[in-house]
Amino acid sequence: MARYTEPVCRLCRREKVKLFLKGDRCNTKCPIDKKKFGPGMPVRRRKNLSEFGIQLREKQKVRWYYGLQEKQFKIAYKKAEKAAGATGTNLLIMLERRLDNVVFRMGFAESRAHARQLVRHSNISVNDRKVNIPSCQVNVDDIVTVVDHMKDNIYIQKAIERIKSYGTKPWLEVDIDKLSGKVLQLPDRVDIDLETEENLIVEFYNR
Repeated sequence: MARYTEPVCRLCRREKVKLFLKGDRCNTKCPIDKKKFGPGMPVRRRKNLSEFGIQLREKQKVRWYYGLQEKQFKIAYKKAEKAAGATGTNLLIMLERRLDNVVFRMGFAESRAHARQLVRHSNISVNDRKVNIPSCQVNVDDIVTVVDHMKDNIYIQKAIERIKSYGTKPWLEVDIDKLSGKVLQLPDRVDIDLETEENLIVEFYNR
């Protein structure tokens, strides 16, 4: 599937939940607060989704939340399926451990899309080595740092102000002055704040 290039606020309205795709704008000027209906022309829609439709919407919600294309999401699901434990929980934890998501969670980026761009442009280092693969999985005790020449970047500084207000996840430790963070432990299901029924995603792929 090609990269999504339409206004991302339409995705939140489509899934009827805030996906936090545009940083602070999601907390101040989110269209979903004013427009309770879905995007597009007002047409007559079925009130109740089919079982397949419910599963599809749950899968799409998680996919948009982490900013993955369909092929990437399916690859992640296959890996989660092979790991020990519940497939749905494995999938969410695997997505949460992605480097671009960790950069966002640490407050070095305003959104996951911004974090992905930082990683792609080699502006993030892991254990003093530059990494440009957003899907890279972080491990316990990994040190994630913004490279020196980007520490004064206006967008990163703006993101830092956001993290000062909202804080970070308990499985991460952040040194704001050094723009560096450490992975204290791997995330658990309770650490993922996205309201989703991951078992529906498993049912979608096993249908």
